[in-house]
Amino acid sequence: MAFDNIEQRILEEVAEIHKVPTGAYNIRYNGASQSRNSTENIVITSKEDGSGIDITIKEGTVNETCCIPVVIAKTGLKETVKNDFFIGDNCDVQIVAGCGIHNCGNQDSEHSGIHRFFVGKNSKVKYVEKHYGEKADGQTGGAIMNPSTEVYLEEGSYLEMESTQIRGIDSTRRYTKAVVKENASLVVKERLLTNGTQFAESSMDAELIGEGASANLISRSVATDSSRISFKSNIIGKAACHGHTECDSIIMDDAKILAVPALDAVHPDASLIHEAAIGKIAGEQLIKLQTLGLTEEEAEAAIIDGFLK
Repeated sequence: MAFDNIEQRILEEVAEIHKVPTGAYNIRYNGASQSRNSTENIVITSKEDGSGIDITIKEGTVNETCCIPVVIAKTGLKETVKNDFFIGDNCDVQIVAGCGIHNCGNQDSEHSGIHRFFVGKNSKVKYVEKHYGEKADGQTGGAIMNPSTEVYLEEGSYLEMESTQIRGIDSTRRYTKAVVKENASLVVKERLLTNGTQFAESSMDAELIGEGASANLISRSVATDSSRISFKSNIIGKAACHGHTECDSIIMDDAKILAVPALDAVHPDASLIHEAAIGKIAGEQLIKLQTLGLTEEEAEAAIIDGFLK
């Protein structure tokens, strides 16, 4: 299988794929599965109704990666894809699920991905999700992404989610929901950058229902020009648990940012913390970088890049 130039560039942006990957993968291109491979331990099958795929990871699977990138290179294409991950006990795996849109016309293109993770006892999962959009020269069609993620963590399991959207997405509504059982842990690290008139909304709900459960929800965002970002998080402590939610944002130009971290303790031994900060780039930071030879624009870009890493 060979990729065309657009597909290759998008795959590199969202999943760091430079050639057909090894191991388990499913590459979705313009609304259909283009290429797929299963392994002995990771099996990918289509849902019977055609709405997406099921990924089943065998108990005890370690040091393996599953890659399921999505590329849209049509204008006006709108799709909803449902993917379920069934991860056995005692696994240690990485899942890469980037999505990129190259809009070559004047109609909006949209991808709504619904991912559900069922993580077995004592398993460890790292989930990496990157979103990227671009327009062909002279075209006005937008790139819209609405990812939804549900996580169900069994006893002693761990899931770390890295979600990055740093360029080209005109509108996004992101929702993450988690149910965390005894001694299980969830870590979410989200990074968002908006410019122009772009809009990004992110909502997270974590329900800690088992003793020793924990959740750490972290969002870093930068809004420039006249763009808007909204972040809402809610941690519900229903047991002797630990929860932390944090939102740090840089606001520039005529942008707007809303941060609403919420805590709901319904057990006397629930320990929950929230932090939120919104501010401008400090002037002394700009001055210091400019004394090193950077222009003001280059200094701003360097600060933003470091903040979002």
